[in-house]
Amino acid sequence: MTDNRTTDLSGRRILLTGGTTGIGRATLEALAAHGARILTFGRHRESLDEALAGVEGDVSGVVEDAATRDGIERVFAAVDERLGGIDMLVACAAVGAQPIHEMEDADWRYVIDANLTGYLACARAAILRMEEQGGGHLLFVGSISTEIKAAGESVYAATKAGVQAFAETLRKEVADKGIKVSIIQPGSVDSEMQECDAEEKRAAIAAGRMLPPEDVADAILFALTRSPTCDIVNLRIEPLIQKTA
Repeated sequence: MTDNRTTDLSGRRILLTGGTTGIGRATLEALAAHGARILTFGRHRESLDEALAGVEGDVSGVVEDAATRDGIERVFAAVDERLGGIDMLVACAAVGAQPIHEMEDADWRYVIDANLTGYLACARAAILRMEEQGGGHLLFVGSISTEIKAAGESVYAATKAGVQAFAETLRKEVADKGIKVSIIQPGSVDSEMQECDAEEKRAAIAAGRMLPPEDVADAILFALTRSPTCDIVNLRIEPLIQKTA
């Protein structure tokens, strides 16, 4: 008997942005384990090759930058060529930032292009393709930084707040096209953005103060595998003891 309450990811054509490190890499492994056909990309060849070597299945990647218009265009050309279309977009690519007055002008603008403009550009390209096939699913990885507004995170929080507002508004604009939109908002996660070393990260995870990226990947899988008529609009996931300032 078919379970209509869930969506099978086997054979689904998924573009995963930023699948080379942290949450993205954990998600790459999880999606591949569920039989999805995946194209991912990152800025560095070494990290991409390492990530792809760690998974089995119909998985490929390209070296591109989500912050650039040309990069996004080349990514979707690869989507068309390698996947023959797109059923799901999972946007994870992001970079950290310092307070705006401690950054060079070009640097904070790059953060906005990578963390916000890149999400919008990927969403637009995905929607244009999903419209033609009658539906799809867009999932964006945000952050609880939009809620806690911790000192030092002004630029980063601004980009993630933009992603949240975009996602929650966009879903109202594309639902009638059969396109679902979800946002996952993690708390503190073991990633390259964390300034502490590997041992400190392990201790923080053991103490319930930091999430392993696999926990966020599980949340992403949950959102993607609900029934076709169930949309996980906003899912907030935190370590047991979340730092809020």
